[in-house]
Amino acid sequence: MPHDPLLLRLKSAFAEVPGVEAVVLGGSRARGSGHAASDYDIGLYFKAATPLNTERLLAAAQAIADDPAATTLTPVGEWGPWIVGGAWLSVEEHKVDLLYRDIEAVEAVMESCRAGIVTMDYQAGHPHGFCSAIWMGEIAYCRPLHDPRESIARLKSIAMTYPPALRDALIRRFQWEVLFGIENAELAIARYEQTHVAGCLYRSLACIAQVLFALNERYLINEKGALPDAALLPLTIPRLTEDTKEIWRLIGHGAFAPACDVLRDLDLKLKALTQSNGPRP
Repeated sequence: MPHDPLLLRLKSAFAEVPGVEAVVLGGSRARGSGHAASDYDIGLYFKAATPLNTERLLAAAQAIADDPAATTLTPVGEWGPWIVGGAWLSVEEHKVDLLYRDIEAVEAVMESCRAGIVTMDYQAGHPHGFCSAIWMGEIAYCRPLHDPRESIARLKSIAMTYPPALRDALIRRFQWEVLFGIENAELAIARYEQTHVAGCLYRSLACIAQVLFALNERYLINEKGALPDAALLPLTIPRLTEDTKEIWRLIGHGAFAPACDVLRDLDLKLKALTQSNGPRP
């Protein structure tokens, strides 16, 4: 989409807002997997010393929004330390998501990732949690629209090489939790705690996706679609998509123990894969 007129309009609207260090396109459109109805994910990077002028940003958003009167945005920090803040807009009948990022905080997290230090935090909108490595993946996959000081370009040059220490840290962080989630689900079956069973098995499946992405040295930046994408990676588990569908079919029919059995088999296959390709000593 090199000549997407809406992207040019979005860039023009936000590039001159005081405090905006860079404007990037993220999400599926930046990765080349988007379609006509895909959201436009626009990242607005700033520095703490020159924070976003949210009043000017709101005026810029209202100037291009389909419904200016209904257009609002958050102050910095309202959505927590990881999503930070932003807005949901409709522009030319397309959904446009604005997301704030402190570029210096992002760089610090990237340095931690390169050293094999990752965190996992509770975050609304991320049922499994927000893994700090997402920020590094966002940089790697984003498409700069406005980067006058080449701040994003410099960070991209770092993120484009997937850090071996990050790969190993993610495998160690998530591999063990697959079986842990299954065992916790099995304990809840006797009490017929459907929500707890489903939650535990969801976490196990999400951990499988994390390990597979790490094994393949690919950044996982969104839980949505992660398992189908993991099934297409060079290093993966045979029949991952089919078995995942079967697990949820069984859960839907209240067949929790058989669902756990299918997931236990996936765990064994994942362990065999990581033993051959997993963390280095």
